Amino acid sequence: MEDNDKNGSDGEVRCSNLMKTYNPGKANEFMALKGVNLKISEGEFVSLIGSSGSGKSTLLNMISCLDTPTSGEVHIEGVLISTLNDFEKAKLRREKFGFIFQQFNLIRSMTSFENVELPMRFKGILSKSERKKRVDELFSLLGLEGKERNKPTELSGGQQQRVAIARALANDPKIILADEPTGNLDSRTGDKIMEILNKLNKEEKKTILIVTHDKKIADMTDRTIHIRDGKII
Repeated sequence: MEDNDKNGSDGEVRCSNLMKTYNPGKANEFMALKGVNLKISEGEFVSLIGSSGSGKSTLLNMISCLDTPTSGEVHIEGVLISTLNDFEKAKLRREKFGFIFQQFNLIRSMTSFENVELPMRFKGILSKSERKKRVDELFSLLGLEGKERNKPTELSGGQQQRVAIARALANDPKIILADEPTGNLDSRTGDKIMEILNKLNKEEKKTILIVTHDKKIADMTDRTIHIRDGKII
């Protein structure tokens, strides 16, 4: 996968005139995105805020290569997504992005250690010692020491979300995409998760995009982008 735009920098996301129409030409046609233009620079900590149905999750899916726009362009670190095949998109998701979800999406049958180790296996980090070293580093960073053998059902919501953050960081991605990362947590625990994300942004220079409907969470980021009815406002 080659960089096909020399103007793209590490951790940069650019969207140009993004349109997304579901069920085009049918009675239930719906325009989810209506000409979205957006730039997130390297190392920014940004929130995307909007109500349910505003288009924020659709936009996140476009940025993360999980869906394809009807028209318009997405560049990730200068790479034009529409030029990539499915294998290249999967490689980009694996190497450039770290994903954090509202529902945590941890594999219940696996231990915390195994959940965090899994992305490294997919990436092809074959050395067991390398994987263990990385997991140990992340558990220390996130205050999860002693929880390596616990399965998700044996952890609190906040601990599960920290494991999910560790998993997102496993392959040291430059860009973190967080979809309502505090939505299932009480406000105190949610604040702690935001403190962790802020630390990752400031100390490790991660580009972070948080999708939320919570103004309090959005106010904790450096820049807030509002979306309504498929448009940036």
